[in-house]
Amino acid sequence: MTAKLFENNSMLKECEAIVTGCTQKDGKYLVELDQTVFFPEGGGQLSDRGKINDIVVEHVSEKDGHIYHECAEPLPVGIPVKAVLDWNVRLDRMQQHLGEHILSFACWKLFEAHNVGFHMNEDSVFIDLDKELTEEDLLKAELFTNEIIWDNRPVHVDYMDSTEAVKLKDKMRKFNEKLTGTLRIVSVEGADICTCCGTHPPFTGMIGSVKVIRHEKHKGGCRVEFLCGRRALLDMDKKNSTLLKVAQSLSTKPELVPEHIEKLKADMQAQLEAVKSKLLAMNEKQLEEIMAVAPTDANGVKVVAWPLDGFDAKDIKAFIPKLTAHENTLGLLVAAKPERISYAAVAGANTSIDCRAVMKELNAAFAGRGGGKSDCAQGGSDYCADWEAKLAAVVEKLVQ
Repeated sequence: MTAKLFENNSMLKECEAIVTGCTQKDGKYLVELDQTVFFPEGGGQLSDRGKINDIVVEHVSEKDGHIYHECAEPLPVGIPVKAVLDWNVRLDRMQQHLGEHILSFACWKLFEAHNVGFHMNEDSVFIDLDKELTEEDLLKAELFTNEIIWDNRPVHVDYMDSTEAVKLKDKMRKFNEKLTGTLRIVSVEGADICTCCGTHPPFTGMIGSVKVIRHEKHKGGCRVEFLCGRRALLDMDKKNSTLLKVAQSLSTKPELVPEHIEKLKADMQAQLEAVKSKLLAMNEKQLEEIMAVAPTDANGVKVVAWPLDGFDAKDIKAFIPKLTAHENTLGLLVAAKPERISYAAVAGANTSIDCRAVMKELNAAFAGRGGGKSDCAQGGSDYCADWEAKLAAVVEKLVQ
């Protein structure tokens, strides 16, 4: 069993130890020590990284009381070694974890929202709440959290039997009554109290700050993404730099960027509609030329293939009435954009034909999917460069 020095002193950066085990697994060496400063992954917190002597420790795990330091090289059992943390990694883990404690406390204290899930990865941190909160709610929780951080309150780690810990459950935002034996209680003075196995800084001020990034609905509640400490600072630096560049390109103030972008979007949409209107008129003229030479099937139905390069499924709807106005006509419309092929089969006025059967031919030709009614059916597929040739092949098959 490895002595866990990190449990009572999260600020300890290194220690002397004796190698008590070394086994090979999946091309790595799992090294055990008689004592360690390395926290093994658990409780939602990522593991520490660092070195044992000059050998890099990439990951640390725990099983049945044994702590395994994952190394690229073996270490002989029995030798004395020096275990040294990558302190930037440890500090980051502690900032994210204690930030999660206090943000969860804020959501519970202010809005009775309980943390039912905690996820930490190398880039972001999430909590899952059992209650949906608004952006305004989360801004209040964020400020409440940071005020506790700026108070630089002490963080205490205590051990007590589960029978004693149960007496604190009314003060704790969550308490698992199934836990027995000696429990590790982490408390922020005057704020959060909960059972936890992770590492935390001794004072809240070491977190620096907590910033909520985004939130979304999740399983009847909401998932909140946030960043703490160095991660929050670097993220804000990057986003601020991006915002300033966008503001400069728009010749406006950063706070007016959203307004300018909305205006640009509106202007672009208006221009797009104007272009589409002109293209529609041009394609109407093209339709006249196509209909003049369109072949007929065995029943005398004119099969009109109308290629619409640069258009999409929504645009097809504008073209359909141009074909349905013609009697004894089957229209095949194919709109092609670089990422998608959209197509439709439509029956003209007083035309006896089942467009669902025609859609099967189109689906087969384009390896797509679609369906509809006897007088109109629509479908689509991934883009293919030979889409016009495929359309011509369908026409040839229908008029045979």
